[in-house]
Amino acid sequence: MTTELSRTSTPLPPRTSLPRRLLKHPRLMHYNRLAATVFLVNAVCLYASWPVTEQGMAHAVLANLTLAILIRQQYVINFLFRTATSAPVSWPLRARWTLGKVYHFGGLHVGGALAGTAWFAALTFTTDNTAVLTVSWVLLTLLLVIVATALPPFRSRHHDHFEKIHRFGGWGALALFWTHTLLTATGPVEPAVLALATFSVALPWLRLRKVDVRVERPSKHVVLARFDYGETPFAGSSTAVSRSPLTEWHSFANVPSPGSPGFRLTISRAGDWTGKFIDDRPTKVWVKGITTAGVANIEVLFSKVVYVATGSGIGPCLPHLLAAEVPSRLVWATRDPRVTYGDALVDEILAVQPDAVVWDTSRHGKPDMVALAYAAYRDFGAEAVICISNKKLTWQVVHGLEQRGIPAYGAIWDS
Repeated sequence: MTTELSRTSTPLPPRTSLPRRLLKHPRLMHYNRLAATVFLVNAVCLYASWPVTEQGMAHAVLANLTLAILIRQQYVINFLFRTATSAPVSWPLRARWTLGKVYHFGGLHVGGALAGTAWFAALTFTTDNTAVLTVSWVLLTLLLVIVATALPPFRSRHHDHFEKIHRFGGWGALALFWTHTLLTATGPVEPAVLALATFSVALPWLRLRKVDVRVERPSKHVVLARFDYGETPFAGSSTAVSRSPLTEWHSFANVPSPGSPGFRLTISRAGDWTGKFIDDRPTKVWVKGITTAGVANIEVLFSKVVYVATGSGIGPCLPHLLAAEVPSRLVWATRDPRVTYGDALVDEILAVQPDAVVWDTSRHGKPDMVALAYAAYRDFGAEAVICISNKKLTWQVVHGLEQRGIPAYGAIWDS
């Protein structure tokens, strides 16, 4: 049955020691540690090979930017998740806690992109060939624009523009890198590595197709988009969909039903694109790439987990709740769940989560999600908490629990 807790907050355990709390600070999260590691490796290579030749700089540029590209490739991402989550639950919790941070791999993307751009700037200043210098300055300018618009202040305020600049600017940079490589390469290595990076970028687009979609709208706030075009993705993966494939893409968690073909996407009103999708209810959309593992796939590292969701955050949780691969307890805070999401979906959730904590915010107001998460974690005897919510609340839950010695995970909005 559904449990609605009172407003009485659950006392939280004390925070851990100051050194351990500092390691859990957002500034020191694994994403930033991975980016720093890339810089450290580059610094060591710079020291070991000083003075660096032009060819050495060119190789450093290629190595770093290829890392930045490959680490975002869907097959690579799925491989990283499979490797990290292959550890048995008998391993020490601290080791599994760290492996669960596999979704911070974007730090390698950032580190490689920034280090590669820095190396290319250094290479440009050492170039004296007129043709190469012209290409170099155009390419360096483009790289700096891509880096600047990818920084959080611009990306968070102008995400659509960030996506377009990143996509078209990236394609332009790749074309210029081919021009630069053909003008300067002294052997087959550089073209071969660049070909690998180019194939990685092109691969998702080679799987581009337009498919049928059936859109059900239980309310003006949310729709359930149903697909059945011959693929049943694994639980916890995501699919990128678009109505205009060259300009805008949005990824949503796949919700397959056990034993049934096809899958669903839960799309809530969160901006112009989702709003138009809900109002128009298209009959066809574009999909590309391959289904990609998401943060909640790390659940298999733990004996029991608590899922914390607000609003449409239930979407990414639902496939794991339905699959029931790991014993779990749901904490879901949302407005008028049956009115917003429909009786069918709520009944489906409660069928697999009869002890779920469902907090109706229209009746009880906004709860203390950290306290609710901790109460469920304690009462259920869980080993970890997975939070799917907006950015602010996700950070509150994840860092609020981790500073108290509880493994917690949530999206980091790095794409």
